[in-house]
Amino acid sequence: MEDHFSSIRFLLISALIVMVGVIIASMVGMDIQEESKGVAKPTFLFLWLFTSTGKLFSFVQFIGFFGPLIGIFLGFDSINRERVSRTLSKLLSQPIYRDSVINAKFLAGAALIAIVLVAIVLIISGLGIRLIGVVPGSEEVSRLVIYLIISILYISFWLGISILFSVVFRSTATSALASLAVWIFFSFFVSLGAGFLANAVAPVSQSGTGMALEVVEKHEKVMRVTSYLSPMNLYNDATSTILNPMRKATKLTFVGPMEQLSMSRFQNPLPLLQSLVIVIPHLISIVAITVLCFGVCYLVFMRQEIRTV
Repeated sequence: MEDHFSSIRFLLISALIVMVGVIIASMVGMDIQEESKGVAKPTFLFLWLFTSTGKLFSFVQFIGFFGPLIGIFLGFDSINRERVSRTLSKLLSQPIYRDSVINAKFLAGAALIAIVLVAIVLIISGLGIRLIGVVPGSEEVSRLVIYLIISILYISFWLGISILFSVVFRSTATSALASLAVWIFFSFFVSLGAGFLANAVAPVSQSGTGMALEVVEKHEKVMRVTSYLSPMNLYNDATSTILNPMRKATKLTFVGPMEQLSMSRFQNPLPLLQSLVIVIPHLISIVAITVLCFGVCYLVFMRQEIRTV
């Protein structure tokens, strides 16, 4: 952790994330302040600071897209940098277990991720209280805590990916490029591939007229299942459902009149426990891929030969 705190790279990326997050929250808070003048403030108004898109994009979308960069920048040179500078062999020549090294690398990065996320959420919360004049209730605070847990696990997955490439590749540039390539693949190409695969399996015309209901359902199911191969889609759907009590599902299958009818029948917000039940599969998936990624990294590191010369 001391190495990270003294790193200019970590300070710059953290300052950039905090600055952009505060700017987004300020713009959203001022818009909410203008729109809520002279009217009764709706319930869960405080959560709009994190979910409202405003003029750009929401804070949740920002963390979902750029949050992985924190994990990548924290871990892409954690092992190979020490291997190249020959400090790793000197470290392991001391009475230190080898697994303590890889565990400390991951836990230190996860702790810093938690510190940055908690700090930015607290800053936005304080700024939002001042702008919109609404104090969050206990349920809103609980939803924010769950959101923080999901975000820490999500960025820790990318930390594990970057540490894995740092263990596999000896060059820091190669591990950084490999980590960024995985991030770009999951950010853009999985969603595009989901659309192409759904159109190939169950083609649907743009107008949708004259299409069988079974074909539309199959198209949406294939697209949904394929898109969930991306951790980013898992994270976005889980956090959007947790921070929006009016959302009854992670994804809407039907569009048009059927969707409007369904939404008109269920206007009351969901309790926290029911929202949590909806996102439990997503949360389990994020935990599973994070543990799996670090497990592979741990296994590769423990089996590698580390020369003392």
